[in-house]
Amino acid sequence: MLGSGAMTNTIRDIAEQADVIMLVGSNPEEAHPVIGMQLRAAVERGCRLIVVDPRDIGLARMADIHLKIRPGTNVAFANAMTNVLIKERLVDEGFVRNRTEGFEILAANVSEYTPEWAEDVCGIDRRDLIAAAKLFGQAQRASIVYCLGVTEHSTGTDGVMALSNIAMITGNLGKAGGGMNPLRGQNNVQGACDMGASPDDLPGYQKIWDDAARAKFEKAWGVSLSPKPGTKATECFPAMMDGRIRGLYLFGEDPVRTDPDTGHVIKALESLEFFVVEDLFMTETAKYADVILPGCSYAEKEGTFTNTERRVQRVRKAVDVVEGARPDTEIFTEVMNRMGYPQPLLTPAQIMDEIATLTPPYGGISHERLDSESVAGCGLQWPCPHAGHPGTPILHVGSFSRGVGSFSVPEYRPSAERPDWDYPFILMTGRVLYHYNAQAMTGRTPGLDEISSRSFIELNTSDALRLGIEDGGLVRVTSRRGSIETIARVSGKTNPGQVWMPFHFQDGNSNWLTNAALDSISKAPEYKVCAVSVTPVWRPE
Repeated sequence: MLGSGAMTNTIRDIAEQADVIMLVGSNPEEAHPVIGMQLRAAVERGCRLIVVDPRDIGLARMADIHLKIRPGTNVAFANAMTNVLIKERLVDEGFVRNRTEGFEILAANVSEYTPEWAEDVCGIDRRDLIAAAKLFGQAQRASIVYCLGVTEHSTGTDGVMALSNIAMITGNLGKAGGGMNPLRGQNNVQGACDMGASPDDLPGYQKIWDDAARAKFEKAWGVSLSPKPGTKATECFPAMMDGRIRGLYLFGEDPVRTDPDTGHVIKALESLEFFVVEDLFMTETAKYADVILPGCSYAEKEGTFTNTERRVQRVRKAVDVVEGARPDTEIFTEVMNRMGYPQPLLTPAQIMDEIATLTPPYGGISHERLDSESVAGCGLQWPCPHAGHPGTPILHVGSFSRGVGSFSVPEYRPSAERPDWDYPFILMTGRVLYHYNAQAMTGRTPGLDEISSRSFIELNTSDALRLGIEDGGLVRVTSRRGSIETIARVSGKTNPGQVWMPFHFQDGNSNWLTNAALDSISKAPEYKVCAVSVTPVWRPE
């Protein structure tokens, strides 16, 4: 739609200049606590806040409006909000006329997504939806901030596009305090994507099927490259089971703990002929490996991370490498040489120089420049095409990366799995403040484990009373894929018929239950909606 899939603005300008922030499917105070603190400070300075989330998260208590939507209805909500913006004449007509295309098609598409319809589908009061649309549409600078609660659905891509319609129709792109701003799930997700980790991309989002882009890399690397896109990570597991993938090299990932439908993941890994894991610790996934290679932590190596706002920052070695472990680049280089591809061992600075040569958005970035007095400590935001360029804090100023912005017309589709008589609850999953993903590091931190060390499930008070479940009691949670036992936390944080679990803890890992239904474009799993039953096992004394 815009020509770039990255965060359009800086965290600072959102926190300091936005008049309204709409936070959708994100709980930053726990999942991104530094940003969460900055958003809280924004509200305290007078910024208005709209929270769109099925749970009573901490920031919802500070919000002007909390739309506690039914899980899986992001597209319905966003289309209905667009409907209201058009009906209430809150469209930035000059921006739409001069910088976008396809508005008439969008308007026709959302005409049926009325507030009355959304009230029924999303489970929210139509008056709150209208009030949220007016608050956002009347603001001079309104920012959309979203996270995995939008993307981790079988319709996640549609959800992002529907929110982008809202940003474009109100002219909130290309200016401070506005934008479409995804909070990346981990600290270098943006950098990994920038470097070509997606199977249809070369570094810098240069497409593998583009003959000119491919020729450039073929010349630099001295090899011929296939124009055929590869396989996305979540599609690898069924490919392992049917024999299309027979060997796997996995590093820095623990899918037995973090991917949906754990039983299916284990069967896939057991189907491999050869499996290599490179990691810091013996993970649950590494137990299935034929070979384990000891990698290094961030504190044991040099390089860069690119954060959620496209900011490239230096990472410097702080401690010596543990005996036997080696940096990833050294391991990869040795594997390449042993497999017949002659590759010299480059320093991290030399690797960054190659990136700058081949990747236009990084063309002006080097370790030398990142270490200079003028840049050190704050990094550089891409696109930074040449050495004299200051970096780009805000994308799409004046024009979009693709020229004009293109409205999308995503239709609402229900989640892949919905509640029924046998599995009457909608299960959502997420993070807690004290732990991170598979607990590879936080789970080995005694102080954090003293605060939070056990699996639990949040259950609405009325559901608990009906089922005879008490706060602190043990319950069994079952889906079509598996069953676990966990501790009940009874409150009003979730609506009746909805439950929530963290995925960090092995004593009751929610991913034995979650559904591996995938978004048709991104192939992201639907972690945020699956159908479960909850039954009591014992009550606390």
